[in-house]
Amino acid sequence: MKFDENNGARRKFLQQAGFAATSLALAPMQSFAAATTSIPVDNGERELVAYPQKRPLMRITTRPPHLETPFSVFNEGPLTANDAFFVRYHLANIPTSIDVETYRLKIGGRVTRELSLSLAELKALAPAVEVIAINQCSGNSRAFSTPRVFGAQLGNGSMGNARWVGIPLKAVLEHAGVLGDARQVSFKGLDEPVLPTTPAFIKALDIDHAMSGEPIIAWSMNGADIPFLNGYPIKLIVPGYFGTYWVKHLNQIEVLDHVFDGFFMATAYRVPDNDCMCVEPGKAPAKTRPISRLKTRSFITSLQDGSVVHAGRRVELKGIAFDGGSGIKTVDISADGGRNWKSAVLGKDLGKYSFREWRFGLTPVRKGELQLMVRATSNDGEVQPMVATWNPAGYARNVVETTKISVA
Repeated sequence: MKFDENNGARRKFLQQAGFAATSLALAPMQSFAAATTSIPVDNGERELVAYPQKRPLMRITTRPPHLETPFSVFNEGPLTANDAFFVRYHLANIPTSIDVETYRLKIGGRVTRELSLSLAELKALAPAVEVIAINQCSGNSRAFSTPRVFGAQLGNGSMGNARWVGIPLKAVLEHAGVLGDARQVSFKGLDEPVLPTTPAFIKALDIDHAMSGEPIIAWSMNGADIPFLNGYPIKLIVPGYFGTYWVKHLNQIEVLDHVFDGFFMATAYRVPDNDCMCVEPGKAPAKTRPISRLKTRSFITSLQDGSVVHAGRRVELKGIAFDGGSGIKTVDISADGGRNWKSAVLGKDLGKYSFREWRFGLTPVRKGELQLMVRATSNDGEVQPMVATWNPAGYARNVVETTKISVA
């Protein structure tokens, strides 16, 4: 059934989906309770659980819902299907139903006029724009940190790439009238702390970034409404930045004349203040800064550890690569553990913030084990490191990945 976002059928559906999500957060659907998958680490088995508007995804936590995309999904194409897109909340008190007719986006602080915009008013402010951009959790791949670090033990599936439609954040701020002393803009959604001592989830961007035209307030994802668990009805999209800035169920924007010092900027989501965002394992950084742009990464998606191919038969390797916004220049493949490299063929360029598909033809000549490695170089010259870096939070992993396969 196709729902119009202003009719009662849609509101009833969302209410039903919301209440179902609440019950699922406490007890997963029994039909999928026995289905599991795994990531190649100790204690890597994960249950597959289906939530409203989602296919079975890997459950990381139940309250709040934290769901990871099975890695096989990324071989389906450069855009990640809405029902397969990962889910990450920070606060357990999440909305369970939203009435789009009463929903408002409020803009205040250092502006000439405060605004309270309905969705219809928001959409009418400026022509819609579109961007294909990756939302990647800061802790994506944290489970592979050595030594192990604190936090949700994530594989490589806490990321996704989608086509987002909305209006530039800049247009909203210009309509409110930003005052000359503005330094940052903060963003808050409808999710709330359970306890009064828990800090609210609020993120901030520098005023120049907020007014650059790149961040958008989106209502559409891959040609449909944003799924409820991904931030319906509107979501802040910050292309090239880690997902911590992509605020869901966005309802409050405040223009500030100072640097925001809330917990999720001043304490959490910070990395060592150096080029590699790393320190020696086990040590604390002397100085930190808020995490920001994605680092260059690449993956083989068509094969996984343990896959079997046959000597003398051509295999077409397939994968994805991305960076923080300069775009991918080259992708190289090694079949001998990194001693020699050959260039892959890049697929269609969907934009500098998108996954870039690549392909490479390989014909193994001898039986045994092959260590396949993939390495991307961005247009601004960033090359993936051969040795994994480390930081206490397990953020921003981008080491050259190795896939071990058998040749029969």
